[in-house]
Amino acid sequence: MPFPPKIRRMNSGFTLIELVVCMLILGILGVLGGTRMRAHVEQSKESETAADLQLISDKLKAIATENPDALPDDLGSFTAKAGLPMVDPWGHPYQYLRLYDRPGNENDARKDHNFHPINTDFDLYSMGPDGKSNKPLTSGPSRDDIIRANDGAFIGKASTYDP
Repeated sequence: MPFPPKIRRMNSGFTLIELVVCMLILGILGVLGGTRMRAHVEQSKESETAADLQLISDKLKAIATENPDALPDDLGSFTAKAGLPMVDPWGHPYQYLRLYDRPGNENDARKDHNFHPINTDFDLYSMGPDGKSNKPLTSGPSRDDIIRANDGAFIGKASTYDP
């Protein structure tokens, strides 16, 4: 008597364990990719801010070269007239303080770790992603600021500035 034919199981889908493992792998790849993407976007915003500060600084230095007394007291009206960016990529207005020929403003100037002003002509900076800042660059809220220092010789993140 012949044996009855074996019943074959149809392999038409994935098991639950296979699906869970696949979802886990996709989740890990998504987290790693998202983290790298956020870091890249943040670095791009910092670069854009540094370029904006360089552009504004160059325009202000050109004015100061011709007539130092013509430096504006207010950055908002100057950038609007010159067609320059008024806000950083995080949506915060660029900060400006005229120091040249304004001895009273020296107390409000940005300071390095020795509490010396980082510029002599004008302060120009972005408050960074958190939108907060303090005068000393060593202060926590100031570490993520994008600054102009040494009268324009340095433009970058405050945490990397070393006078």
